Amino acid sequence: MPVKYQRPSPFLFGIRISGFFRHSSFVITNMTVGLEQYLVVSFLLFALGLLGVVMRRNLLVIYMSLELMLNAANLALVSFSRFNNKLDGQVLVFFIITVAAAEVAVGLALIVALYRKRQSAHVEDLTTMKL
Repeated sequence: MPVKYQRPSPFLFGIRISGFFRHSSFVITNMTVGLEQYLVVSFLLFALGLLGVVMRRNLLVIYMSLELMLNAANLALVSFSRFNNKLDGQVLVFFIITVAAAEVAVGLALIVALYRKRQSAHVEDLTTMKL
């Protein structure tokens, strides 16, 4: 598929551009993002979330890292669904987001209860599991 080229507009946000940029070469206007780029971003988000779960001791940061991993999996599912022209992945993501909302409510309630009892939100306080 040939890439379309278009001369840049001499106006930027209603202001006329003068100088070098007005006489510059052609600008690429048709750029598509492929499946590989979506999967790379999904992998990076998942790796960042996994790093947060493994390296951190604060429960809130671990919880946010778990949500980041879940959203990375959602991005991968949506991208596969988009490039296969099927809605199966997007429907699955809808249910995952619904379950994640319930998970957030229960998880944050547990973290708040632990913080109120022990005045700390660190993982070491969960070793005995006694309130």
